[in-house]
Amino acid sequence: MNVSYAETWLHGINPSLKLGVLIVLCIVALFIHDLNYMMNITIGVLLLFLFFTGHSIKRILLLSIPFCFIFISTSSAMILFGQGEKLWFEWGLISITEESFMRGLLVGFRALFFAVLGLTFSLTTRPVNLFYSLMQQVRLKPKYAYSFMAALRLIPIMMEEFQTIRNAMKVRGFERGKGIKSVYFKMKAYSVPLLSGSIRRAHRIAVAMEAKRFTDSRDRTYYYEFGFSKKDHGFILYFIILLLAGFYLSIQFPLVSI
Repeated sequence: MNVSYAETWLHGINPSLKLGVLIVLCIVALFIHDLNYMMNITIGVLLLFLFFTGHSIKRILLLSIPFCFIFISTSSAMILFGQGEKLWFEWGLISITEESFMRGLLVGFRALFFAVLGLTFSLTTRPVNLFYSLMQQVRLKPKYAYSFMAALRLIPIMMEEFQTIRNAMKVRGFERGKGIKSVYFKMKAYSVPLLSGSIRRAHRIAVAMEAKRFTDSRDRTYYYEFGFSKKDHGFILYFIILLLAGFYLSIQFPLVSI
């Protein structure tokens, strides 16, 4: 299914650079223990996700539903069962204190930060462009990069083959069975043809890659060439300003009094 979207400046960022910057941001976030600072940089990343991924508001709101679940699930465990001195509420095993509430919000915003970064990257980066960029900028060996791209292309083929086997089993009446024996028979009926077909396709791809000298260590030419531009500089500058401004605002204008 083709998903329509408008390309923004985030789509023009070098994929390898984008991946490296986001990994660094995730590592930095692990060492942030100030709730106000974490909230500020999360808001900055949310702005990128909401306004610069190029997708419609309806689709963005739909993708935001798991974010709410991630935030609630990660923060509630710390809030409801944490420890602290200033008790707010207690009922049985549930004990909510001011300290546990703040720690829970910190963990929740950190998880939300990771989720938004990952989804922003996936929505603005094509897998083919990423692997081409990794081969050119990071010197990833072509045999690994093209193997990953071939595996991505095989996923819809396997799904189509799975649907074909399922329809054939329905026509022959094998889907009507019940019980443990029926489940075992269905697993065997699905797995054997899928695995055998995958092995044959993998062998053909390996032979084709060997014939095209994808295992050769010499320099290759690429259909897509990636470099660096002013957009990449602006991308790095944005997050530098975000980290500095978030730290300044957390001190001068804290959102939560701790």
